This record gives sequence, C-alpha cells and structure tokens, in this order.
Amino acid sequence: MIDELVKFLVLFFVVVEPISLVPLFAALTEGADDAFRRRMALRSVVLAGLVLALFAFGGAWFLQTMGISIAAFRIAGGVMLFLIALEMVFARESGTRVTTEEKDESRKRADISVFPLAFPFIAGPGALAIVLLTFGASRGEWALSAGLFGVVVLVLAITYALMRLTPLVMRVMGVTGANVVNRLSGVVLAALAVQFIVDGATAAFR
Repeated sequence: MIDELVKFLVLFFVVVEPISLVPLFAALTEGADDAFRRRMALRSVVLAGLVLALFAFGGAWFLQTMGISIAAFRIAGGVMLFLIALEMVFARESGTRVTTEEKDESRKRADISVFPLAFPFIAGPGALAIVLLTFGASRGEWALSAGLFGVVVLVLAITYALMRLTPLVMRVMGVTGANVVNRLSGVVLAALAVQFIVDGATAAFR
C-alpha cells in the first residue's frame, strides 16, 4: 500500500504542478493586497478539493453507468496525460488546461478562485483523470482509499502554501527555475502516461 501511495503522490503532484502554478498566481494577483491573495488561494484549494472528492468517490459509478471500462478510461487518461507532458517538456502554451479565450476572461474577473485557479489549473482534466482511475482501482479497499485521499489533501495543502508564499518563491526560484522544474516533471509524467496506456491496453485485450 505504501508503494501505491508514493506512486500516486508523485503522479498527482506532477499533474497538479503546484510549483509552476506560482508564476500564474503571481500574474493573476498582481497589484492585489495580501488579504485578496490569501482568500483566492484558500477558496481555490477548497473548491478544487470538493471537485476532486466528487470524482474520487463518484467517478467509478459514473463510468459504470456510462458503460465505460476502467481499462478504456486508463488508455484515454494516459493519452491525455502524455499530451500534457509534451506541453510541459517543450514549454508550450497549454491548450489542454485552458484556452486563450479563457485566459483573457480570467484577467477580467475579480474572483479568480473558481476559474481559472480551481478549474482548470488545480483540478484540471489530468488531475481528475488520475483521481478517477486511482480511486476506481481501489474500490473496496477503504484503507487504501483513505490513504489516497490523504495524499490529495497533502498536495492541495502544498499548493496552498506555495500560493501563499508566492512572493518569496518567485524571488528564490524565478520564472526560469519554475520552467526547469516544469520540464523535468514533464519527463516523469510522460513515462507514467505511457505506463497508463500499456496497463490499460493489457487489461483491455487480455
């Protein structure tokens, strides 16, 4: 179980990308006071946690209702994660998480906690797919499910802490440092995405 939790921790942390979220949070809250940044950070993490919990405990039922097998969703999730990994490695503008029109809209909004912070930056398509797949595979194992949910809470807590420490993190790491971490994480995510596809194909054609 420890191995499963560690693997999920690495995978979920890489997909959420809390470190690369810092420059985005800094840009979206530029000129705002500390109270506004604290409120947006807390609200976005709480909302993302609620969405992730919904997918964690209701996702398997939804797939079963729609007649979609876990293997098929694992392959689809692996492909989607691989596309996200390519964007991370080559530092391209992310089209899998947010479109240009959505970015323009986010700049006009006073409240950025729901969009784009909670969704799609924190609880994006990749994170939702990972949660649904991992919790779907642990059905009936309540100890493992509790541990997995604890990992989700831990990553969200780290995300909140980094957003609260945005000025300090930006001074220490800078945009270049965030990009380096982002690219290294992309390589890890690409390998994990391929493993998802292999596991899904093996289960589907067994």
